[in-house]
Amino acid sequence: MSCGCKTSGDSSHSCGPKKTANGCENVNTCGNSYKLSVFDWLSNIQNPVSNRCDFVEVRFKNDRKSFYKNVNNIPLHIGSVVTVESSPGHDIGVVSLTGELVKIQMKKKKASDESALKIYRQSNQKDIEVWQEVRKKEDNVKIEARKIAQRLGLEMKVTDVEYQGDASKVTFYYTADNRVDFRQLIKEYAGAFRTKIDMKQIGFRQEAAKVGGIGSCGRELCCSTWLTDFRSVNTNVARYQQLSINPQKLAGQCGKLKCCLNYELDSYLDALSNFPSSSTTLDTEKGRAFCIKIDVFKKKMWFAYVENSMAWYDFDIDLVKKLISKNKRGEKTLPLEDLKEPETSLKSIDLIQENNVDRFEKKNRGNNNRSKNHNRSNNNQNNQSPQGQNPNQKRSGNRPERQDRPERTEKSERPERQQKPNANNQQRSQKLQQAQQPKTQLEKVATVNSDGEEKKANPNKKKFKKKFPPKKDNNA
Repeated sequence: MSCGCKTSGDSSHSCGPKKTANGCENVNTCGNSYKLSVFDWLSNIQNPVSNRCDFVEVRFKNDRKSFYKNVNNIPLHIGSVVTVESSPGHDIGVVSLTGELVKIQMKKKKASDESALKIYRQSNQKDIEVWQEVRKKEDNVKIEARKIAQRLGLEMKVTDVEYQGDASKVTFYYTADNRVDFRQLIKEYAGAFRTKIDMKQIGFRQEAAKVGGIGSCGRELCCSTWLTDFRSVNTNVARYQQLSINPQKLAGQCGKLKCCLNYELDSYLDALSNFPSSSTTLDTEKGRAFCIKIDVFKKKMWFAYVENSMAWYDFDIDLVKKLISKNKRGEKTLPLEDLKEPETSLKSIDLIQENNVDRFEKKNRGNNNRSKNHNRSNNNQNNQSPQGQNPNQKRSGNRPERQDRPERTEKSERPERQQKPNANNQQRSQKLQQAQQPKTQLEKVATVNSDGEEKKANPNKKKFKKKFPPKKDNNA
């Protein structure tokens, strides 16, 4: 009798391939609802029959929910597929909440009991088949609707399309920066889709809630999971939290400022109430100093001189208040360096190193050279160490002397060392010998004139290459 979907409203859950009289087949009857439903903690409590609530909450596609009155006293529970009253015709949805909690939700959302529509029946197989067919057409209809709007030159974006359960009406959700005149658009849609057209404009935050996505935190968007009221977010919220005004980091999927900036705003405002103003200046014996940075949780303020803004000095807010009161009395405070040692004076050096492109290559080069020299020294030690002895061990005093070692002689008596043959030196000597060899007979012939005399090289004569063949003599 029920769909069997979970009450979490996740769009990834489906009813499976089972097909029953009141079930569905390969279609998500939850309506792709991303919003989390209210947990019914009163489901196991038996209420008196006289206090029974006749209203239920029904969920449709995405986050659209409404309250309906169970006039016929049909036994319903969470997940039941029902056919409800609509204008015109009827619609199909899934029961998301029953019992006494429905009254609390109606009071919270300010829904009146008199305007509530009726529940006709539990959906039969014919109702569900028609519902499934129109749900499959929604993607193609959305693409075609966008093409028609683009052809008419309207500055709008069709975000989502929702068919009614009996296919008698289709609702187009769109976003636009300005007001859109869609009178001609409705005529085009009615002629193309052959049904009643309903246009609803939504905001960019509501669009993100319908489409869904993953935020920069790595979790699913708050507006598509649990957030219901969309409060306005101002840039002052980022300033209170000492955040840089960078639109790429502060904007969410909707293109507006992130809603999560409001979550910790109250904590920051309570902490900043004990801080002096960020525009505070201190009169010192060395000059005027202004506030550069505030750390809310460490309760510190950083100051720097107007002439030298690279040296920052951090002070507790209690000390800053004492210095401000001293300036109000007309007295100048001690220099900042006498009150506190600069902790960020090395930031300029770090910034210079960070801006250098070759900073990584230089470090690697130095390490490579050191490792190469270290390996060479180890190889030399290994080659010089005698056989059977560890080069790292110290030489023992009982080492036997070599008998075949000749006696040391003075420098004058030492024989001259013979240079070892080197491959590079041999190649050089061969090239010199070839250059000094006499010219061959062919080379001699090339340097002799027709008269038998040897040609002399003219240093002033320029060499030109023949680009064109010689001209023929027509007289000849």
